[in-house]
Amino acid sequence: MNEPTINYDEVSDTLYISFALGEKGTGIELNEHLLLRVNKQEKRAIGLTIFEYSVLAQRTDLGLRNVPLTGLENLSEETRQMVLAVLQREPVNRFLRLSAYTPSVTELIPITSVEPLPVLA
Repeated sequence: MNEPTINYDEVSDTLYISFALGEKGTGIELNEHLLLRVNKQEKRAIGLTIFEYSVLAQRTDLGLRNVPLTGLENLSEETRQMVLAVLQREPVNRFLRLSAYTPSVTELIPITSVEPLPVLA
């Protein structure tokens, strides 16, 4: 696997990560801050865009910020399962940490935190 190409635009506070430079894919909005690009046929990540990166990657007194993956609600069950699998594998799991919030025994809300990059922290 090739090393991802990482570009940070300080003006817009946007981090662009490409796992397959120049390859076209389907964009899936995970929430208002996270856009995952995937090759749906091969079920693999092509890229990840993180808007407001410095805010999301900033540590708080309680640890990393967690954000809900609200965009998963709008996907078909098949696509949702594919996206969750992609999020848990290399290379995406180097940048996003997937976990869950359980407000009750029957509810499970996927959430994620952004791993701060040492060169940008």
